[in-house]
Amino acid sequence: MNTLANQLLQDNTDAQLAEIIHTLCSAGQDIAFRVSRGALANILGEAASENVQGETQKKLDILANDILKEQLLALPQVAAIASEEEAHPVTGNQQGRFVVAFDPLDGSSNIDINGQIGTIFTIYKTREDAAPDSLAQFLQPGRRQVCAGYILYGPACMLALTTGGPSRLYTLDNHTHAFVLTQSELRIAPEAREFAINMANVHAWAPAMQMYIADLQLGENGPRNKRFNMRWNGAMVGDVHRVLVRGGIFLYPSHIAQKEPNKLRLLYEANPMAMLVEHAGGKASTGALDILDMQPKTLHQRVSVVMGAATEVDYVQQALAGTEAIK
Repeated sequence: MNTLANQLLQDNTDAQLAEIIHTLCSAGQDIAFRVSRGALANILGEAASENVQGETQKKLDILANDILKEQLLALPQVAAIASEEEAHPVTGNQQGRFVVAFDPLDGSSNIDINGQIGTIFTIYKTREDAAPDSLAQFLQPGRRQVCAGYILYGPACMLALTTGGPSRLYTLDNHTHAFVLTQSELRIAPEAREFAINMANVHAWAPAMQMYIADLQLGENGPRNKRFNMRWNGAMVGDVHRVLVRGGIFLYPSHIAQKEPNKLRLLYEANPMAMLVEHAGGKASTGALDILDMQPKTLHQRVSVVMGAATEVDYVQQALAGTEAIK
């Protein structure tokens, strides 16, 4: 039985980086326990506040954010953190070598129905050409991530993680309180048979995206000449987890007629998931650009997302070639 601690040692992971990962996992276990208590702990429902995105916060959003902040900022190697729930970076130790960004609880709409939710995180080395707690520390392309992962709070609490090598999957052993390696190398098949997309938004997509999805729905009678199944959890962390484990493609395309066309955040959702997908043999794109090559412009920048099976992502990019508002 190989634990996360043992695997990080085998991978020669920087000791300070490993400590951050263990701290994220400790915070995740705390959040997982709160999630498991549900209504018994009075954590369901909405809080009387909105986050910086203008979204109504759930009680558990705030609790998860506070748990992660407290534990990460206690580490001397963490120079700053950034969160979906925070308007600006939060200062840690000015001598820290790393910055950490996270979505404390992805899939908030699933909280009250006991659906899949999770914590997504990414870690970068601090830039020497900027102040340790400056915004510039978080405006680094995804290729510079030194670690990306998520903790999925489902029937089992699971950790997906890469530190630059294979994307691995761990499962929390509730008896030993350790994350145990249960899949040493996730691999996404290049061809897809499943797709995940919110069909309720079809009216808002570019015509090329509408046509692509319509072709998938036609199955054997359509131009693709094969059947596709649709799956949708309503939480990126759950849908991408399925892609990593079982294959397929996840899409959250632009809503071309809206003032804010994209939903998912580049820094703490798209980038870490893209790193996990690429290190599992898949691809991650906006529909036009590789997500990990994008130069972030703002802390809470949003992008369209197409990630999963490499051949299918290529097909989508070809179908969308020339389409506006997909960056």
